[in-house]
Amino acid sequence: MQAESLSGRGAQVVAAARTWIGTPYHHQASACGVGADCLGLVRGVYREVMQRDAELPPPYSRDWGETNGLETLLQAAQRNLLPVAQGTHVPGDVLIFRLRQGTIAKHAALLATPETMIHAMEGTVACEVAFSPWWRRHLAGAFRFPD
Repeated sequence: MQAESLSGRGAQVVAAARTWIGTPYHHQASACGVGADCLGLVRGVYREVMQRDAELPPPYSRDWGETNGLETLLQAAQRNLLPVAQGTHVPGDVLIFRLRQGTIAKHAALLATPETMIHAMEGTVACEVAFSPWWRRHLAGAFRFPD
């Protein structure tokens, strides 16, 4: 399924997210074509689609999840997005991941098709990759932009 066959908000989110492909990784940044981390990518797409900013995150280190054990990313998603029941995510939804079992959730991506997602990860540019079994096993939550 391509963004063109989607309707409504999901199509807007996927189209906006695809404009970020190729954006270099930069910790705490949220500027299309200039730099973004995973949160910055989601925030930038939110800003474009919703025509306003979501809440501004406090400064965070690369190891922020390991220092306090709080589910900061999931809690912020719950405050700014609509929760999606497990297994019902559709293109345009925000996916939140636990990179290792037993740790807090600290990675985000946008579902582009039922089989691909767009994300920003250290060491590479923002890209569309397979929403592979590995990613599916590490999914901690899914959320949708409000209408």
